[in-house]
Amino acid sequence: MSAVERAFHGLRHMIATGRLGPGERIPSEGELCEELGVSRGSLREAVRMLAALGVIEPRHGSGTYVSQLRPEDVIGSLSLTLELLPLSGLLEVYEIRRVLEAHVAAQAAARCTPESVRTLFSLIEDMEATSDPTKASELDHRFHAEIARVGGNPTLASLLAVFRARSRKYQVFTLPEGPDLRRKSDDDHRVLATAIADHDPVAAAGAAQAHVAQTERWLRAFMPPVEEGGGGADAGERVSGVDERG
Repeated sequence: MSAVERAFHGLRHMIATGRLGPGERIPSEGELCEELGVSRGSLREAVRMLAALGVIEPRHGSGTYVSQLRPEDVIGSLSLTLELLPLSGLLEVYEIRRVLEAHVAAQAAARCTPESVRTLFSLIEDMEATSDPTKASELDHRFHAEIARVGGNPTLASLLAVFRARSRKYQVFTLPEGPDLRRKSDDDHRVLATAIADHDPVAAAGAAQAHVAQTERWLRAFMPPVEEGGGGADAGERVSGVDERG
């Protein structure tokens, strides 16, 4: 184990065991270096790594503190690694996404208010009205994020936001078949929003799962086959620039 890894895991252990709690200032560099048996350079690199993960927060002129360790914030840091997945790896994540989107849709159907329903249908109308793929993608993200918000679990909302951010790198709507696919997606949104508005958790879960499954099928259909010999780029790289909305 390298010195940086030793420092990283040492600090992580202090936090995981509760020795350092949310919002607490971590010991001085000198103390930590002595306890962990590492140099200041190794310790600082470990601190940078933990800060990137949202676990600790360096504060200028004040020191370094453990973050509030809110689950939604820590899960949000998954984007650092999930962004690296090729399309083939992303498709494996879709099984998780289908389950979670169905769950939050069911929760939203049980908890929605007239105001949240109006927001959902307003976003759908804006999606249907725009011809700008970038704007449509952003509206789509807001639509699904609103459902997750109404579902009431910030941690699940954060995790799904990470999944959607990665999948938005691939858009099938710019392909020749794009207009037909987009109409199908818009229809799916209306079915989902209607089920939520009707306070029907079963129908909402089914609509959400079907919508995500449809997007997955589109991505699989347009993923170029691996060339014989295995010397080509990963499928995800070969469709770079093709974006996905759902």
